[in-house]
Amino acid sequence: MPRLRKVKSFKFRRLRDAHHREKAEDYVEMGAELMTERGEARLTDIAKRFGVSLVTAHKIIDRLQREGWVRSQPYRAIFLTTKGKQLAEESRQRHTVVYRLLRSLGVPDAVAQVDAEGIEHHVSPKTLTAFAAHVRRGG
Repeated sequence: MPRLRKVKSFKFRRLRDAHHREKAEDYVEMGAELMTERGEARLTDIAKRFGVSLVTAHKIIDRLQREGWVRSQPYRAIFLTTKGKQLAEESRQRHTVVYRLLRSLGVPDAVAQVDAEGIEHHVSPKTLTAFAAHVRRGG
């Protein structure tokens, strides 16, 4: 029985960690997307894209700044740090692999986009590697 408890403990710890990191990934990914599209990522644009209040978006950006993912100044655009840019790229790549896997299984485009957004944050590196290999084989 102790082995089962360790497995469950690890599973839930991994899930909690994934949830904590999920917002950071979403926000830095959105920041990178806005910078590519508009040349800057403003708090108001981020809040609109996520459908949240400015206060909510501000709290998350403050946390991301404390954790070293972004830089921001009052009434200015938000900038990704090197660490934030790397996280955004890793998140985008995971999304692409999961999306391609879902499409290879026959999942409609719109559904695959939405589902990939959730799955990308919770897939383990080993599983993601298997997904990528399957897609490369034409699966």
